[in-house]
Amino acid sequence: MKYPCLVLKSVCKTQINLTLYHEGISEDGEPMTAIEYSGFCNYQDSAKTVLTSEKKLVQISAQAYFIGDIAPELAVISGGEAVIFGEKRRILQGTKARNPDGTVNYTRVDMI
Repeated sequence: MKYPCLVLKSVCKTQINLTLYHEGISEDGEPMTAIEYSGFCNYQDSAKTVLTSEKKLVQISAQAYFIGDIAPELAVISGGEAVIFGEKRRILQGTKARNPDGTVNYTRVDMI
């Protein structure tokens, strides 16, 4: 059975460059690059203002949605960096949304 794709190609219009890391660190204490990805995604972002005792802080969170599995070599996406609209963002987590047969329908990457 073929399952419908929940992220349509027609809505993936934003260019993004991802660097995904392996879990763990290298001998030098730096993250180990697993995959470099460049392509298009559906990008959604939001901002909220947090008032601290010292100053006002604006926190931006974002999600990028991709068709299928962008990192089939990785069981989980646990971290990395993304460059979008010329800004570098840190990847907090990734989600591989699976179909009932176990194939990946879409991948979501959460960033700050």
